[in-house]
Amino acid sequence: MRVGAATLAGGIFGVLGTLCFFIAFGTDYWLVASDNCGPHTWSTQTTLTGDKDANGTEIQLVETITSSPPTLTLHHEGFFWRCVFQVEPTAHAVLATLFTNQPESKVCIHGYLFPLPVALGQVPHPSYDATAVFRGFWTMLIILGLVAALTGGFLLVCGVPFTSHKLYKLGGAFLIAAACLFLFILLLFVLWMEVTEVRRYVLQERGEACPNANVSVLYGLSFMVAAAGVPLELISGMIFMLVARALRASK
Repeated sequence: MRVGAATLAGGIFGVLGTLCFFIAFGTDYWLVASDNCGPHTWSTQTTLTGDKDANGTEIQLVETITSSPPTLTLHHEGFFWRCVFQVEPTAHAVLATLFTNQPESKVCIHGYLFPLPVALGQVPHPSYDATAVFRGFWTMLIILGLVAALTGGFLLVCGVPFTSHKLYKLGGAFLIAAACLFLFILLLFVLWMEVTEVRRYVLQERGEACPNANVSVLYGLSFMVAAAGVPLELISGMIFMLVARALRASK
């Protein structure tokens, strides 16, 4: 009876922890940033005046359109996408990226190698950061963490109903490994946020035109969800390790 209750508790913790990992993996809010680097100058517009010159050619008026949209540019990024759009200067960065009607001008690019900087154009590039050599590790570790969590869950399902203590032990070990991998992912992300020059990464080439831009960088909800999943997955793995020991002792 105690083993059954422990297994149920471990299963609930494991499902919640794995769900947190997948939410963090699939959402694009690991980093949320805002800057006031504006206004932006858009492409030129050519209009016909209706007048003609001495050669009979219709005169064209070329003008540069300088738009003065809201000066606050918001960024939110994750494993899959890196998105940028503009909002009112009074908007809160986290709330604006989640709950407002985001404009059609929102631009997203692939961000599979996030969170570490990616060189734009040819290398070496002024926005290239030496820490970019570690970006592949973040991508690899987050995928390995998800695979470990799924493998552990599969082994535990195969162990029902208490037929093999080895499956419970191995499944618990995979869950603990997944928790450790995601903990390392979080530490790597914090190290990048606190040590490297995130301001240059957010502004990238626009930083040359806005040397005094005010940049605000926040930990996003995806980061927080991943952090919440680590203790849940770790507790689940430890419970199943204890269940495996109890099953082995009962035989």
